[in-house]
Amino acid sequence: MIHAVLIFNTSGIPRLTKFYTPLHQSSQTLIQKIFSLISIRPAGLCNFLDAPELEAFLGPKDGSDERWRVVYRNYATLYFVFVVDGAESELGILDLIQVFVEGLDRHFENVCELDLVFHFDEAHHILAEIIQGGLVLETNGDEISNSGL
Repeated sequence: MIHAVLIFNTSGIPRLTKFYTPLHQSSQTLIQKIFSLISIRPAGLCNFLDAPELEAFLGPKDGSDERWRVVYRNYATLYFVFVVDGAESELGILDLIQVFVEGLDRHFENVCELDLVFHFDEAHHILAEIIQGGLVLETNGDEISNSGL
């Protein structure tokens, strides 16, 4: 399951946040923690990591040994971050991030940080076309772009 979708800039300022599970602590603290985890990683490392540190924010996994995972991609000045559990494939989530970015690009014609700031409602609508309740609904770019925006 996808537990959170976050977009923030290279300074750690959130530009889009969507949580699909309740938080046990402040969302701003969670974003700062995730930013501190991924901003120090060299570009050559893989784009996903186990994050047991997130248990304080999202709660422990239900008696299993699985950990929270952070899957992210960096595009120019934006980090696209998905927080998932062990039921999701990391490579599948990387592909889903690409689908999301392409959907934003189609709508905003080369999406940038300011598009997310001034048109946050449209960005949330595109995300809602792809993910509902933490589950993936649509991955077809044509269907996403024809969603009525």
